[in-house]
Amino acid sequence: MNRPLVGALATAVLSATALIGATGTAGAATTADAADRTAAQAASTAQLQAVQDVRVKPKAVNFAGTVALSNCSGSIVRMPTSTDNDPALVMSNGHCLESGMPDPGEVVVDQPSSRSFTVLNASAGNLGTVRATKVVYGTMTDTDVSFYELSSTYAQIKQRYGIKALDIATSHPAKGTGITVVSGYWKKTFSCNIDGFVPQLKEGGYLMKDSVRYTSACKTYGGTSGSPVIDNATGKVTAINNTGNEDGARCTMNNPCEIDENGKVTVRKGINYAQQIYTIPKCFGAGNKLDLGRAGCVLPKP
Repeated sequence: MNRPLVGALATAVLSATALIGATGTAGAATTADAADRTAAQAASTAQLQAVQDVRVKPKAVNFAGTVALSNCSGSIVRMPTSTDNDPALVMSNGHCLESGMPDPGEVVVDQPSSRSFTVLNASAGNLGTVRATKVVYGTMTDTDVSFYELSSTYAQIKQRYGIKALDIATSHPAKGTGITVVSGYWKKTFSCNIDGFVPQLKEGGYLMKDSVRYTSACKTYGGTSGSPVIDNATGKVTAINNTGNEDGARCTMNNPCEIDENGKVTVRKGINYAQQIYTIPKCFGAGNKLDLGRAGCVLPKP
């Protein structure tokens, strides 16, 4: 409880100050008085230092839980309903699928895959690999996301590599939130804030909804696609990195443009974006099974 603690310490400091003032106007101080003042000053100094040392620090963001793909980045993630014995999931972008970019309107579901992913430790060292059994879901319509089911469970990955999966946030992030984009491919992080949200982000023939816009400090680039966007305060994955306007062109591939509620188009050269994922857990049931018919699931259907 910071507020009561700070209040109590402030009271102690004020009391110590009052004590010093009172003894200073009482005439000649005794040795005991001087000792009391010295003790009070020392106590108040220690208490003020304690106040200064109390900080609400964000969770440390590192590479644990991230993976490197052959051409992109990704992360081992779990849903709120996931259990340790469920087949683990890897999340990346739809445009990172080994079969190539899905067409606008195309949804890939339940396709066999033997793709491998390099698992990283906290300092981005290679621990080994995990392998997919199938593409659970992939699309570039409304969003840009893919999920792979692995042949290993969360418990097996933890036992083998000492790595825990990252939790997916289930609430809409807020403007100004401090975030870190963690790229397993480049073994590099990018830190900035959420600058705002884009009703529609158009890139070539693709249209994405309610995209996250970064502040300019997150200068992501090719290979960072699929990186988890970590909320620094919670340590949860709040979005998935996917694109940016490279050349200042309008609404072309690699140069997405923003479209607001009134249809106004804005181009922001050098600004990068991510796709929100907070509604995705509603599409997964027990055993990490995809169910696009579940209540609240808004992922596009095949």
